[in-house]
Amino acid sequence: MNTLTDTTRRTAALVAGIGYLALFVLAIFANFVVKQGMVDPTDAVATVESIRAQEGLFRLGLASFVAIFAIDVAVAWGLYVLFAPAGRARSLLAAWFRIAYTVMLGVGTVFMFLGLEISLGTTDLSPDVALMMFAAFDFAWFVGLLAFGIHLVLLGALIVRSRIAPRLIGVILMIAGAAYALDTLLHVVMTDYAAVSGIMLAIVAIPSIVAELTFTIWLLLAARRA
Repeated sequence: MNTLTDTTRRTAALVAGIGYLALFVLAIFANFVVKQGMVDPTDAVATVESIRAQEGLFRLGLASFVAIFAIDVAVAWGLYVLFAPAGRARSLLAAWFRIAYTVMLGVGTVFMFLGLEISLGTTDLSPDVALMMFAAFDFAWFVGLLAFGIHLVLLGALIVRSRIAPRLIGVILMIAGAAYALDTLLHVVMTDYAAVSGIMLAIVAIPSIVAELTFTIWLLLAARRA
């Protein structure tokens, strides 16, 4: 017996759709404006000086990562409920991989906070240690992105099998997920990832932006139709 009512699934689609919109805005601000704009992985002193000069902005970026952590849990729930009719076990597995990604992002955010504290001089640790904390944030996030990539592949496969959403969205989500997973593995195994970073950025960014924006629009429309 299916205990998921249309109202519940409509709420789930709305939560996931609004959550995705919020994640887009917060992730762009937190990662590209704040973290990449202020952390120079090759210059610890310049990084510390930048953070001290813009402490308020850095704290907003940190708060955005914390918000992403919370919102992603809600999105995982929404997607599970929405796609449970396609198979509860498969939908639950996809949700668990998204939760695993979210947990690793939370761990990374702790490292980012420690890097902030060291940068502000609240300890006797050097700027090099602060930079190491930001590197630890990156690696924790990379591990999480592997789980996120698997989540997208599983979610895309659910869509293709069930046709609850257009199959094309499912295919693009699977491509985006595979790109995330590949990029993470290359970060780990390559001694000179910088040599392919530009290519990998395009390989990851293009399908992920197309897939997740399209999926977000579908979720909001599905919430209206349900």
